Amino acid sequence: MALEMKVPSPGESITEVEIAQWLVEDGDYVEKDQAIAEVDSDKATLELPAEEAGIITLKAEEGDLVKVGAVVCLIDTDAKKPEGFESKSAPEEKVEEKAEVAAAPKQETTTPNPAPATKTDVKATPLAKEMISANNINTKKIVGSGSNGKITKSDIQAYLTSGIDSSAIAGWGGSREQDKQKMSMLRRKVAQRLVSVKNETAMLTTFNEVDMKPIMDLRNQFKDKFKETHGVSLGFMSFFTKAVTEALRQFPTVNGMIDGDYIITYDYADIGIAVSSPKGLMVPVVRNAERMTLAEIEAEIKRLAVKARDGKIDISDMEGGTFTITNGGVFGSMMSTPIINPPQSAILGMHNIVDRPIAVDGKVEIRPMMYVALSYDHRIIDGRESVGFLKAIKEMLENPSSIIFGGKNPDEVLLNL
Repeated sequence: MALEMKVPSPGESITEVEIAQWLVEDGDYVEKDQAIAEVDSDKATLELPAEEAGIITLKAEEGDLVKVGAVVCLIDTDAKKPEGFESKSAPEEKVEEKAEVAAAPKQETTTPNPAPATKTDVKATPLAKEMISANNINTKKIVGSGSNGKITKSDIQAYLTSGIDSSAIAGWGGSREQDKQKMSMLRRKVAQRLVSVKNETAMLTTFNEVDMKPIMDLRNQFKDKFKETHGVSLGFMSFFTKAVTEALRQFPTVNGMIDGDYIITYDYADIGIAVSSPKGLMVPVVRNAERMTLAEIEAEIKRLAVKARDGKIDISDMEGGTFTITNGGVFGSMMSTPIINPPQSAILGMHNIVDRPIAVDGKVEIRPMMYVALSYDHRIIDGRESVGFLKAIKEMLENPSSIIFGGKNPDEVLLNL
């Protein structure tokens, strides 16, 4: 019996997807629930699992746009499992770090300037392909340890840590070759949205700087006890998120968005946290961040970041944010003008922390300083709100205990001032 596998709906308003990559080959035997393809929608990349076990016949090519509900493959459920068939239900990537290093392939002597293998030539797992692309590696130098010689994440990690000669890096040997790859549907959608923001909003950016010494001192004092108590590390993002939620309460327009001739504001703060993933920048949302403790925020950010890194982020994880925080400082950015994440009206940019001389009580001191930037839609947010919002964040971060006391000094709360 031939089972027709159709493209499931990945979410509301999505009518078509792109076959990003087949994880099996035509005629392969597949098991039930085995991932057989990765499909790109305009919001996320999802895995397509086999509905039944059997021999698969592919009906679409990589890069094809297919309608939701269209048949993409057939599975012959009457086919018997081949002798010697190895189950692929257990992820190939789950190996111990020591084993990864021990499995480092021996470096072979090759001719100079070898032609780099194209994406279609590479037989590798999806994560390994992302690593190959990111590091621009010539795969002819690597022997795959996966099934049927497939290159795995551990092979790439072992190769990168074993020492690389210059001939292994494709593109810098004087061959003057070019590589042309089609943009994923997700990347194309992101590009369209970013251009529309520039064209359809009156975007401005205001800046300020924050003395990070109070927070750094607090972290150094309590980080070990915090991790022991809550099981997560105490990072800067939780402080920024809590400061943002309190500032949004003080300036609700910053937490709003335009809907035709109306302005919608929210009595909750769903904070999007921009994270880097193998598929590019993604913005999962921390729901009701205004009600969370620092530990709860750190745990939720970690959970979402791991899902994004592993390519398991769901559309529901990224929908409905009211404000976004992006941290270019992890990549060394000193200052930037972050772009608004539509349909939101503002975004906060964090940057790297640099020791700089500043005036403190009439004296010059060296302090760890961070530039912060707020990009906002001037159609609904005026200068008073934008500057006041950023100033409120600065004041709370330079007096961390005030975050817990509604932006006020704890002594003022005690005295009911």
